[in-house]
Amino acid sequence: MNETVALLGTCETKAEEMSALSEALARQGLAILPFDLSLASGGAVLPGEEKLRRMATKVGDVSATITRAAPAAVLAIGGGTGSEMALQVLKSLPPGLPKFLITTLPFDPRAALADTDVTLIPTLCDIQGMNAPLRRIFSRSAAMVAGAVRATPEPGGRAKSVAVSLLGVTQQAGAGILRRLREAGLETAAFHANGFGGAALVRYAAEGAFSGVIDMTVNEIVRMHVAGAHVPMPDRFTCAADLPRVILPGTLNFLDGGILEQMPAEWRARPHYRQSGYFTHVKLTEAEITRATRALAADLNRSTAPCEVLLPMGGFSSEDRPGGAIEDAGLRACAAEIFEAEARAYSVTRLPHHLNDPETAAEAVSRLLPHLQTKGSPT
Repeated sequence: MNETVALLGTCETKAEEMSALSEALARQGLAILPFDLSLASGGAVLPGEEKLRRMATKVGDVSATITRAAPAAVLAIGGGTGSEMALQVLKSLPPGLPKFLITTLPFDPRAALADTDVTLIPTLCDIQGMNAPLRRIFSRSAAMVAGAVRATPEPGGRAKSVAVSLLGVTQQAGAGILRRLREAGLETAAFHANGFGGAALVRYAAEGAFSGVIDMTVNEIVRMHVAGAHVPMPDRFTCAADLPRVILPGTLNFLDGGILEQMPAEWRARPHYRQSGYFTHVKLTEAEITRATRALAADLNRSTAPCEVLLPMGGFSSEDRPGGAIEDAGLRACAAEIFEAEARAYSVTRLPHHLNDPETAAEAVSRLLPHLQTKGSPT
């Protein structure tokens, strides 16, 4: 059994900590393959561009070497620069390989982790000499790595899934879709369409993990073309163009303004509501939904497999309904007309239901199933 762990860190600045972490791994009976991420600066402060050049070179070299070595797991440790380099190395490695980073967490990790399965282990204290908190973290981290290395493999092969995009405001529809797909004997994989989760959908699609897609939560097209936090993912709505897809305009009608008190006055003047303390949903203008819908239609027109757009004209999200905070039948009609006018490689059907109605979920699954190999039929 392969029990070799690749250990990454900057030996120039973290030699003591790397040694202690090696000892913790050895106590778990693991073999260690060390990799030095140091930039060979000799203690000097490198000019910015030179530092970035050396970082990129080192990341490329280490990534290639680890790939060839095929360890059972990878564990990295780093402060600011070390964590940035380590994450780039870890992101280059395939999903499923256990990957851990012990870090001071000097940045918002959402973008760095959007399309990878790295486990972050925050140190709380800085990594500047050994102490009781670090020894405890190293000991527990080594045990975690050992457990991942020795875990019993999953039975059977890697089944392909039907990908489904979700957010809280489309949860009812999503739950119904997922249940019906599973009742049909299909494996499902849900992705949080919050500007970061879609990047993971893109990566899995590129690796052939899906048999089909029900993209029912498309707020990431709004984030990319109107406003909102997101990572670069230009192929978010084209990555599965060669697979059968059903598309619904869930969340196409609002942008995420973030924390209410920090929103621009122009957004606060529009219809909006607080989804939580961190997220405020602001109704789009007609010009904005036009821009987002045309961008989505252009991406869908690159489909090479069956692609059906279902338009639930009773509402596109939980608060887009009669009496809802951002309800607007006019915006729904605007989007519908654009989808219909722009259709080249997809079909369009208007439904009289709300997105979250069970009838919508049933219709979405029934449109996809004929294009998939199933073991049963949904109820």
